[in-house]
Amino acid sequence: MAAPAATVWHQRELALPARRRGLHPITSLVEQSLPELGEIAAGLLHVFICHTSASLTISENADPDVPADMERGLNHLVPENFPWQHTCEGPDDMPAHLKASLMSSSVMVPVRHGRLCLGVWQGLFLCEHRDRASSRRLILTLQGTTESPEG
Repeated sequence: MAAPAATVWHQRELALPARRRGLHPITSLVEQSLPELGEIAAGLLHVFICHTSASLTISENADPDVPADMERGLNHLVPENFPWQHTCEGPDDMPAHLKASLMSSSVMVPVRHGRLCLGVWQGLFLCEHRDRASSRRLILTLQGTTESPEG
């Protein structure tokens, strides 16, 4: 009987440069930051953003109208002209916090045969909710086996 496959863990920090407000594709940046991805037969990638005014999502990556429409929809749901109390960092600060809470601070993606198991039209996106954002920091945690669980 063969020994069970060992579970391996890799963790890396990825610094993203400051970007304008909107949704920005980051799938290829994440993949390039994890060369160990190719070793994983079956596993999970957890991507976490260390900020309260930006978020992460998985969305359509084929049509540029989708991220633009998502940004417009978020701005409609969470307007800057609402009478916010927390305004010490500008009119986009509290709306950015609320948008980040409505979206997510992390995403999990299955990994199979060294590749992210995203759908044909799916991609990872940084959702930048501030007009004058700083750089953003992601923590990438990859966990999995180097042997296929099917044998």
